[in-house]
Amino acid sequence: MNLLRDSELIYGRLLTVEEPHLIARYNKALTAFGLAPTKLDSFEIDRTGFSPQVAEEFGDFAYLDPNGVNRRFIVLTPSQIELPVVHTAFSNTSQLMFEFLSRNRRAIDALTIKDVIYGEIEDSVARVDDIEDLLSINQVEFKVLSAEDVLGKAAELGRLADRLKQEPEAWRDSAMLEKMVELAKVCGDIRENALVPDQVIFRHNAFWTSHFGGLYVFVDPDMTTVISDPSAPGFRRSRPWQVSYLSIHDAERVFQFLLSTGRLDLPRASWLEASGYLEHRADMTIRTLVCRNDPAVDLTMADKVWLQTWIHGHANLVNSDGVFPFLNAMKREVGRTGRINLDEIEPARRFLVVRAKPEHPDAWLTNMLIADFVPDDFISRYVFNKQAFYADYETFEPNWRRHVVEMLKTAYLSDKAGLRRKLYGLTD
Repeated sequence: MNLLRDSELIYGRLLTVEEPHLIARYNKALTAFGLAPTKLDSFEIDRTGFSPQVAEEFGDFAYLDPNGVNRRFIVLTPSQIELPVVHTAFSNTSQLMFEFLSRNRRAIDALTIKDVIYGEIEDSVARVDDIEDLLSINQVEFKVLSAEDVLGKAAELGRLADRLKQEPEAWRDSAMLEKMVELAKVCGDIRENALVPDQVIFRHNAFWTSHFGGLYVFVDPDMTTVISDPSAPGFRRSRPWQVSYLSIHDAERVFQFLLSTGRLDLPRASWLEASGYLEHRADMTIRTLVCRNDPAVDLTMADKVWLQTWIHGHANLVNSDGVFPFLNAMKREVGRTGRINLDEIEPARRFLVVRAKPEHPDAWLTNMLIADFVPDDFISRYVFNKQAFYADYETFEPNWRRHVVEMLKTAYLSDKAGLRRKLYGLTD
């Protein structure tokens, strides 16, 4: 993983924490969680406060996520809202954290001037033993604490201020006034500084979770759909009138679900030709074939001319694999008719020619699921399904690792928003 880390393809864009007072605050939060303080002089954190360096120090990458639910968080600065989430059991942790930080921006701005905010994203279950436990999570509540109890002191100051306004003789209570002055030294003017987060409850909608080897939950008005390996505990066990269970290995049923619920951008010339989507899939296919055929091949010169020459020299291999000729045939069909007839394509290959409907709320999750069915497209896997990408990367030969990293740096890191917009139609 060192190559990925050096290239900022894992644990990239994190916030460095090296100021002694911020490290001290972080340690107060760790201690409140019952953990040992870090001895590091510098470390990095993501949006939730997770630090890969602290995780390595502890030998525990789940130190903020001990049971895979009720995720802990540590907020040192409001600027964490701009960071990614690099370690989580749920795909929507990042969005939930973003909503909490953005909806309570004023309070968090004020609190983090003097204190650290920490707590849990509390679910309705303490642990996940089967699918039913996951389905019972309809909303989450941010349980928010602060090391110096600025939150509690602000609430106390507010109560005393209300008493001062409501009781005519309260201003004569010198002890109370002195108490208010002491509290104000900590909290400031609470009339101007909102110190208590206003919104702490959020909906828990569609998501992917790492539980049971990876499981998707999609929520529609009349039905919740679970997509996972059938070996997951609780699969097809209860509530068939409310929950539909699909095997992640059943390409036809998974595709039909995405299609029938309006989550797919159908393969039409209007977006396929402008995006270069089929060309991208074809390029990923050939590069993977090159590696499989000769893991030791030097790919430093693997530009379009080199790849075309390789294709001509390995025509039998390319044709027997079948994916590259299929994508070329689809490109010709789009050019001739303006669309692709999905009914004539075997289920597994349909995922090669579709993407998530960009305007659908579940677009990112749908693209993540599509990437599960197109493992050779390592760029799509990295963009939407990093957990799967990192697992793939562990199996790669050294030459292939270096080539994949260079491709990601050139094609994606150089303009992330541009690639997501061009290939997938996503604007954020």
